[in-house]
Amino acid sequence: MAYSSSTQDFVALSDLHPSLARPNVIGVVIGKTDVRGFPDRKNIGSERYTFSFTIRDSPTYFINVNSWGREEYIRSLSESFRVGDCVTIENPLIQSKEAEREEKFNPVTPSCYKLILSENHSVVRTFSCYEMDTKLLSLLHLPVKEPQDYYSLGDIIANGQSLDGRILNLLAAVMSVGEPKYFMTSDKRKGQRCEVKLYDETEMSFPIVCWDNESIQLAQSWIPQETVIFASDVRINFDKFRNCMSATVISKTIITTNPVETIVDVYTVEQLKEKALQSDVKLEPVYGVIYGYISTLNIDDDASKVVRNRCSTCRFIVNEMSNTCTFCSDISSDLKSVFASFEILVDVTDHTGTLYSCSLSDCVAEEALGCTVQEFLTLAEGKKTALKWKLLLERSKIYFKVTVSPSWRTGMKINVLSCKLADPIEASQTLLRKEIGNKRLCR
Repeated sequence: MAYSSSTQDFVALSDLHPSLARPNVIGVVIGKTDVRGFPDRKNIGSERYTFSFTIRDSPTYFINVNSWGREEYIRSLSESFRVGDCVTIENPLIQSKEAEREEKFNPVTPSCYKLILSENHSVVRTFSCYEMDTKLLSLLHLPVKEPQDYYSLGDIIANGQSLDGRILNLLAAVMSVGEPKYFMTSDKRKGQRCEVKLYDETEMSFPIVCWDNESIQLAQSWIPQETVIFASDVRINFDKFRNCMSATVISKTIITTNPVETIVDVYTVEQLKEKALQSDVKLEPVYGVIYGYISTLNIDDDASKVVRNRCSTCRFIVNEMSNTCTFCSDISSDLKSVFASFEILVDVTDHTGTLYSCSLSDCVAEEALGCTVQEFLTLAEGKKTALKWKLLLERSKIYFKVTVSPSWRTGMKINVLSCKLADPIEASQTLLRKEIGNKRLCR
């Protein structure tokens, strides 16, 4: 599959071959390393700089990109985009990769090749994801490994030190995100560290540590007790100091946020209500898919009911009156900042009933609506109404997370993890199979 725009065509990553003369490619950045310097063998006493990233343009294909050059060029290029951005690359050099050697330190990719960027010939451009095909956006939520290929946190703890040093995949929810800690190494280099606590149905607190700036910035965007991550190729360690198992993000690691491909159970609204109220699942979240439609979406109402401020440190919603965060109170208020985020309550309906006051928030809302918060706030009322009707009452494939919450007026807190217009054939076939299965169970 090749993408095109009004000005240029892009070669699909699966079609790359060294015989192509510096093609143009496009993709979503799914992984990225920090800039590092090393001695330049050709110019004794000077350094060369490098960083790498991984882009994806289809569910099955992604490729590593390496960049080398002067410090000013490399740092400027690295700072121009982040994980989750859409980028185009013009005139990269295609090289065969030495899989055994290179994949020891880089993400494992299905491609036989890698891309090399040069300061004189290659250009990387970044732009709003909302200018791109939604197929590219959906790739951000697809794990790069088989969704079932992971260790539970309980399995890691049970196996203990026998897993020390092993490279594994994890699927877990975020319990808390620590503050980045900055330090100076013995050789006067700046370092940083951030610890995230994960949990799943087998373990309530498991540490994963980020040492590089890229993964630390990504971690700061996670919402405690809402965000789920699939972390491929993390290193498992036995922490002798704390006498516990932990995980470390390394240069091979690719982290997929809210990996909806791992959610496969399909529910009707009626079945979901029954499931959520079962005594054996009240303590654990329920994840699933509903083929339904958004029946209430008041985004053309008062903007203050649609957009709220979150704390940049912990990402919890701040107090509206004082515009300050009361959750991470151990940090000086002078050091905190806030950012605008979608906080929308929607109703989800199918042929069996309605789920009221479901939370459609943050980047999930941006993706569903196809615009950023900043873009939304500049829209006239008429355009907000037109935007609403693109999604309202249209059959959608909705991924969700449900937790029993007595404080929520419906008794259940429902977070929408993804909402996209459904493929009519997929929806009808899935619901038909489910209906046939239910009838068999009733016999």
